[in-house]
Amino acid sequence: MVAVMTMPRFSPDQFVRFIGGEGKVRKSHADSGRWSYLVEMEMGEEPEMGRIGFETMILLPETDLEEAWS
Repeated sequence: MVAVMTMPRFSPDQFVRFIGGEGKVRKSHADSGRWSYLVEMEMGEEPEMGRIGFETMILLPETDLEEAWS
């Protein structure tokens, strides 16, 4: 049996769009032949209680992303 690994569709610092928003790819990771991406969304206004961490990062599968045109 021969395993074929595809190249990632999106690269670091590339802008992408998904249901609910858009952001910039920070990292990609292959797992069981499928690519997932850590996407950083632009921060909105800081809430009254302050920020607690990486609430602007989201991990999404490649199938949920499309290229954003700037």
